[in-house]
Amino acid sequence: MPVPDIHPEDYTYDLPSDRIAQYPLPERDASRLICSIGSTLKEDIFRNIANYIPAGSMLVMNNTRVIRARLIFQKASGASIEVFCLESLEPTKDVSQAFQQQGPVVWKCLIGNAKRWKSGILEQSVNISGKIVTLQAERKSELERGTFSVMFTWNNAATTFGELLEETGRTPLPPYILRQDEQVDFLRYQTIYAQQKGSVAAPTAGFHFTEAVINSLKAKTILLEQVTLHVGLGTFRPVSVNSIEQHVMHQEQIIVEADTIRHLRDHLPKPVIAIGTTTVRTLESLYWLGVKEYKDPGGNQTGVDQWEPYPDTDEPMIPPEEALNALLRKMKQRGLSALSATTKLIIVPGYQFRIISGMVTNFHQPRSTLLMLIAAFLGESWKEVYHYSLENNFRFLSYGDSCLFLR
Repeated sequence: MPVPDIHPEDYTYDLPSDRIAQYPLPERDASRLICSIGSTLKEDIFRNIANYIPAGSMLVMNNTRVIRARLIFQKASGASIEVFCLESLEPTKDVSQAFQQQGPVVWKCLIGNAKRWKSGILEQSVNISGKIVTLQAERKSELERGTFSVMFTWNNAATTFGELLEETGRTPLPPYILRQDEQVDFLRYQTIYAQQKGSVAAPTAGFHFTEAVINSLKAKTILLEQVTLHVGLGTFRPVSVNSIEQHVMHQEQIIVEADTIRHLRDHLPKPVIAIGTTTVRTLESLYWLGVKEYKDPGGNQTGVDQWEPYPDTDEPMIPPEEALNALLRKMKQRGLSALSATTKLIIVPGYQFRIISGMVTNFHQPRSTLLMLIAAFLGESWKEVYHYSLENNFRFLSYGDSCLFLR
């Protein structure tokens, strides 16, 4: 099929500001849960989610870890400059390697109060393991969409850039949380299973999981697997154009272990439930990467483009198991234990899901690509879910309540 004729104004709703959760609940798994299973809606508490997931299902979570990406500098004039690190540019674009750098690095950044910092070097000092390290930032060039390249240097070669961010950076709360980050955010704007550093926004559907919840899932013979998608700031960007065809999707890095792909292949066609829209996009991207490898064995397929999964031919698509097999053959030939790729996949109504049969997710912003993803899965009943949740005082967005959607 060609690019779907989607009008963003059809995917909006009235979200009062007082319904946007500004703080997390004291207990992660005490959040409310709305379940849309077939044509029925049920309400419960998240800690009981195992009661609604079929035994023998596979749950897949995104184990990315949010970095403390916001750096605050003070100019000699007293002006405060915020530098928000988005992605590494030099000497490497690989996220894990970027944090291990012990020398100068260049990152794509947003700059708050940019008019006050057009030239010159900003600096701040921090105590790391008993040593005072001075971090300097120099604005280099303007990039696309109001971003800039910024070079960071520091005077201690034993210190990595990742350590500097951990010590000096602040939690990158989303723009609809209208307060400064606090100590509570350092722990709560992170899932309990976060491992791989690299996100500047959290996979918030995972906020509700606790060890007790995970144990309740295991007791029901529900399998747990992990993937990595490093979430970019584009996840908060509303669709500002009149036609979805004009919207430019952001690119994000995904990493999936070969064992996970093998377990996924062997599990299908039994239920696969994604924890969060980032995991949905990762799993569905695996399918399309596999299709490319199946059609062009040994090719250099490193990513999924935005509209690639919307073919304009009637050519039958291969089964998911075949797509995953193609990926596994390629990885074996190249001696890879993990697949590293990029995705710009956008999922909107008209998309045919190939891997997942359910998802755990939070509520999403009006006119967002994430809300369109929900609509692609639920159809028009997304409106019923959101209307019910607004009428019944559910808490919305990152620190809000949760949803379980099952086919």
